[in-house]
Amino acid sequence: MFKNKTVGWLKCSSRERIVIFVHLIKMCNFAEKYAAMAKYDFDTVIERRGTGAMKYDSLKELFGREDVTPLWIADMEFAAAPEITQAMLRRFSHPVYGYACTPQTYWQSIRSWLKRRHNFNVEQSELAFVPGVVRAIAYALNFFTCAGDKVVIQPPVYHPFRLVTEGNGRVVVENPLVPAADGKSYEMDLAGLERIFATESPKLMILCNPHNPAGIQWSRETLAAVGTLARKYGVVVVSDEIHGDLMLYGRAHVPFLDAGEDAAAVGIAFGAPSKTFNIPGLVSSWAVVRNPELREPFYKWLEVNEFSAPNFTATTGTEAAYTCGEEWLNELIPYIEGNIEAVETFFAEKCPAIKVMRPQASFLIWLDCRELGLTQPELENMFINKAGLALNSGTMFGTQGEGFMRLNIAQPRASLLKALASLEGIACPAEAVNA
Repeated sequence: MFKNKTVGWLKCSSRERIVIFVHLIKMCNFAEKYAAMAKYDFDTVIERRGTGAMKYDSLKELFGREDVTPLWIADMEFAAAPEITQAMLRRFSHPVYGYACTPQTYWQSIRSWLKRRHNFNVEQSELAFVPGVVRAIAYALNFFTCAGDKVVIQPPVYHPFRLVTEGNGRVVVENPLVPAADGKSYEMDLAGLERIFATESPKLMILCNPHNPAGIQWSRETLAAVGTLARKYGVVVVSDEIHGDLMLYGRAHVPFLDAGEDAAAVGIAFGAPSKTFNIPGLVSSWAVVRNPELREPFYKWLEVNEFSAPNFTATTGTEAAYTCGEEWLNELIPYIEGNIEAVETFFAEKCPAIKVMRPQASFLIWLDCRELGLTQPELENMFINKAGLALNSGTMFGTQGEGFMRLNIAQPRASLLKALASLEGIACPAEAVNA
C-alpha cells in the first residue's frame, strides 16, 4: 500500500488509520474463512513417468507395454500431505547429511498415533524401527524359524508372504480363506487352521490384518481365536498391519496384539505410515512386540545387525505424518470411499459380469471376474491388451485368485473412471463375445 510502510502509516490521519485497520481486519477474517474452507487436493493429475516410479517406469518390463494405465502396485496418485513435504524440505535445506540419532519425538509420534487412531497403548520398549514391512517379515522368518520349517499363510493373500518364505528355504503351508455365504467377502477357516497347527507343526504364521487383497478387517473374535490356537500349539504369529490406518465406512481397526492375552503372547505386529500417507519411498516401518520372551532376543538381533537403525529421512517423514498429517488422512478416506462407490456404480451399470468386493480397509478392490468365463491368461489379456489397463492378476495372490483381478483406485476420480471406461463393450461374458 505504501512504498515506505512506516512513513506512510505515520503520515495517515486518524480516520485513514481506522479505515486501513478495518480493512486489515476484513482481510484476516477472509483468510480465516478461506482456511476453514480449504481442502486438500485429490483431483489434480500428477505426472510421474520418468521419476523412477515403479508403478510407471516398470510397465514395459512387467506388462509388456508402456501405453497402459497403471492400476496395480499399492501406492497412490495423490501428492503427500504438504506438512510432510515441508518437514522433509526443512531437513534437506541443512547442507550436512551426516549420521543421525533417533529423536525421542519419533517414538512418541508413533505411540500417540496408535493410541489416538486405534486406542492401542504401546510402550516405547515394545517398539522398534524396521526398514519396510516385507523386510521385517523376512527378519522374523530368519530369526524365529530355520530352513525347512513350515510357515502358514492364508491365500488369496499378499504374494510376498509366499515369496519371502520360500525364498528363505522355508515351506509354505496354506490355510485358504473360505468364501463368505454372500460371495462378497471371505472368512477365516479356523478349524482348518487348528488342523494345520496340530498336524503340520508350523513354527510361524503370517497374518494379513487388514487382509490384502480382499480388504477385510478381521473381527476381534477371529483374531482372538487365532491367538488362542497359536499359543496352544506354540506358533509365532507375524501380523502385517500396514493397511490398518485406512479403515473405511467408520469401521475400526483391531490390532492383532490387542485381541487378547493369547494374541499378545504370540504376536509380532508390523505397521507403517507408508500406505497411509503415500510415502513408501521413505522406507519407514515399525514393529510392536508385547511378549518380552519374543521381543528382547529379536530386537537385540535387529540391533546388532543394524536392521533397526533408521535414517533421518525415515524419522523425519514418519514424525511429520503422525503429528501433522491426520487432517489430510481424514479428508483422504471419504475421497477413497467415493472412488469405491463410483467403481461399484460403473461395474454395475457398464460391466455387470464383474463383481466388486467392497473393501473394509484401504484403496484396493478385489474384482470377481469369473462370470466372464475367461481363463486367467485371457483375463489378463483383456485388461492389458484390449482395455489398456495394468492391474494385478488374481493368481499372483495364490491359485485361489483364479478369475480375479486387483484394482488400485487411489487416484483422481475423473482419471479412474476414464480408465475404466475402456472396459465398456470388452468386459462381457465369453459366450456373449463369441455369439
